[in-house]
Amino acid sequence: MKRILFLLLLVVHTTAFAQLKLARLFSDHVVLQRQKPIPVWGWAAPGERVKVMLASQTLSTKADANGKWAVRFAPLEAGGPHTITATAKSGSLSVNDVLIGEVWLCSGQSNMEWTVASAKNYEQERKNADYPQIRHFRVDHEVTLTPEQDLKTGEWKVASPESVGGFSAVGFFFAREIYEKLHVPVGLLHSSWGGSQIEGWISKEAMLTDPELKSYVATMPKTWEQADGIMDEKLKKQLFKKAGYTPSPEDEKAYASGKAAFSAWQKVEDPIGQWDWKGLMGFRGQAFMAKEVDIPAEIASKETILSLPENDSPNVIWINGKIVHEGTQKGVRKITVPAGTWSAGSNQLVVKMGNMVANAWFGPGMMGSAGDLYVEAGGQKVSLAKDWYLMPSFASPHQYAHLMNNVGTTIYNAMIAPLVPFGIRGTLWYQGETNTGRAYQYRRTFPLMIKDWRKAWNDEFSFYWVQLSSFGPETDSNKGSNWAELREAQNMTLELPKTGMAVTTDVGNPKDIHPTNKQDVGHRLAVNALKMDYGMDLPYASPLYDKMSVEGSKAVITFKHAEQGLVVKDRYGYLKGFEIAGEDKVFHFAKAEVDGGKVIVSHPAVTRPVAVRYAWAYAPDDANLYGQDNLPASPFRTDDWPGTTINAKFE
Repeated sequence: MKRILFLLLLVVHTTAFAQLKLARLFSDHVVLQRQKPIPVWGWAAPGERVKVMLASQTLSTKADANGKWAVRFAPLEAGGPHTITATAKSGSLSVNDVLIGEVWLCSGQSNMEWTVASAKNYEQERKNADYPQIRHFRVDHEVTLTPEQDLKTGEWKVASPESVGGFSAVGFFFAREIYEKLHVPVGLLHSSWGGSQIEGWISKEAMLTDPELKSYVATMPKTWEQADGIMDEKLKKQLFKKAGYTPSPEDEKAYASGKAAFSAWQKVEDPIGQWDWKGLMGFRGQAFMAKEVDIPAEIASKETILSLPENDSPNVIWINGKIVHEGTQKGVRKITVPAGTWSAGSNQLVVKMGNMVANAWFGPGMMGSAGDLYVEAGGQKVSLAKDWYLMPSFASPHQYAHLMNNVGTTIYNAMIAPLVPFGIRGTLWYQGETNTGRAYQYRRTFPLMIKDWRKAWNDEFSFYWVQLSSFGPETDSNKGSNWAELREAQNMTLELPKTGMAVTTDVGNPKDIHPTNKQDVGHRLAVNALKMDYGMDLPYASPLYDKMSVEGSKAVITFKHAEQGLVVKDRYGYLKGFEIAGEDKVFHFAKAEVDGGKVIVSHPAVTRPVAVRYAWAYAPDDANLYGQDNLPASPFRTDDWPGTTINAKFE
């Protein structure tokens, strides 16, 4: 009986495995790259003969020992709709509404993932989004420790008022301009993940070629259990500043004693939201939140209401070492605190919680509004909205979510490898915010990734990216800026062939890392493609620093892509954003003037200029130098003095 059951299961397994299948990318409404050979692949029974038809071409092949088969059709011109038909002994299938046109891979982190529905003027954009020849395929988020053969989910969607809200905004606005200029179908293959670091998008093989990354590969985990262990040690080292230390249950009891020291805890200004974005990536389990609360004497003597946003796991809440609440509540919690529990002056509030229950993906932490954090008595409120401390419970059972930044290479394995060798014209990239802490190393990792992808595709396709926009304070060069250093690394990568960059410091938002103006971003990427891929004669590149010369006490800066001259965008005509330094390396905000395609920079305190910097800040709001074609000049520096991130490495 057991033998019969085994044979039956074997037959079922073999039949399922042997079923003719196309890679998921080849589904209805797909756009295939014109004017290049067209690869099509899938799976069947090992050794099975497969016939594939597209347009007027018919090709035959045989599945290999693993069941994979592939054909490569001769290039086609733009057009359609066509049908892809595949037939074999194990079955037949077809893909309908196939267009031939231009295909662009859109990748990076959240600003590439940002949807049309979240972009400015969405309602107007939605109404005008009837573009049946623009299609979008979104690759779902996934990480794996080894390269995947195929995607598990995904489909091509046709641009319409009903569907466009879910498209990548940068991708759609790029595609719309390409379509309106070329009048050919445009496909967007969208594979991005908010918060991802570049090291996740690089293959293991490429890392092994880099002197700084190959040591990471040697210690990479082979299982997720090993990955959790590495994450655990990394997080403990980050918090406790020493390796090999694990708090005991007795150590963690002291957290709620009312006399705890929070110096090792993760301090956050905003306590609302996932801990993944507060420096505690992926932790899932029991955890503590704490705050030093200053209570006025007139409140301390009264019964108070402690208001906390939602965490629907079992909670324990202590005030000055005394438990004031235990249990589970949904929604905003209003906890009655007996009179005399608070002390006049400083108090310790500690909350122990677990992962959210109704929203299991969230992990620990609080969900809701900072406005729901307060202590109230008699109409008087004390806000608790800022300055909290976070600490995982390492003494309790815990694990790590398999997210984008747990382990290097894992996004490549799951979200890029299955796309190879689907035909594309090029790649649009918007990423770097997560790598600003390692901006110097980005000089290596960014070009390494570009070369890695080109090698995987065996195609020197075009690669265009968005330079980091404005976010954060408007610092000066004496304080430094890792965002400025990351932009510099992006500038340096332009040395690679067939690359281009969209400068966006003028359309950012210093208070929001996700500026909603994605229309200008898409346009500035599109002009790169229209010029370099499609041969149109139009302005496409922002002015870039070329060289500096010194004439007396003045520095003279010349630029590339400034043949038509430079302009100042300021109603008073003043050029801003420049700094100048002498041999003492102290920078001064400088007087700067446009002279044709040059800028003359000076300051009374600098008689012998050595270095000039422009827009060298997190959010260079005052930078206002443009080319005659209305494209902003890229931030730059003329010196090579060590920056703030020179020693930071990926590990």
